[in-house]
Amino acid sequence: MQERMKKYLGCVLVSCLLLHPVLRAEDVVPARLMGLELARDIAQGAVDACRKDGYQVAVVVTDRSGDPVVAMRDVFVSKYMLQIAQNKANAVVMSSTSSGELRTNMARIRDELNELDGVLLMEGGLPIRVAGSLMGAVGVSGAPGGDKDEACARHGLDVVQERLDFAD
Repeated sequence: MQERMKKYLGCVLVSCLLLHPVLRAEDVVPARLMGLELARDIAQGAVDACRKDGYQVAVVVTDRSGDPVVAMRDVFVSKYMLQIAQNKANAVVMSSTSSGELRTNMARIRDELNELDGVLLMEGGLPIRVAGSLMGAVGVSGAPGGDKDEACARHGLDVVQERLDFAD
């Protein structure tokens, strides 16, 4: 009798677990999305920082999927710098780390990764995070060196850092 009872309870427990909604994948997933104003302010902060240092750059701010939210290009910057900035941001979205860090960490397969359509492993792309979660990326191109591109991207993030820290 005890053996049958254990078997019955085991079946009931398994049935409950299989039917319990917590174990199912979510049908609707809540997500934080970047507003246009935040993206614009990040891009403008990056452009302003580079201008202060005498560089004209292109800046692309993407959402968490790598789709552009804002793209800015200073007066004398070619359209190709926009593409490079976008591809740096895409590298960030792909790896959830800075494009420079990805370049260093994946040095042995850098050439192969650069063959991915729309991804470029060069310094100048940084993640945009809220509460530790990737919300998007900023890519900068046009300064004389990726380290300078990254410094301008960092400044763009610094301009809005308080807003990111206190986002709900």
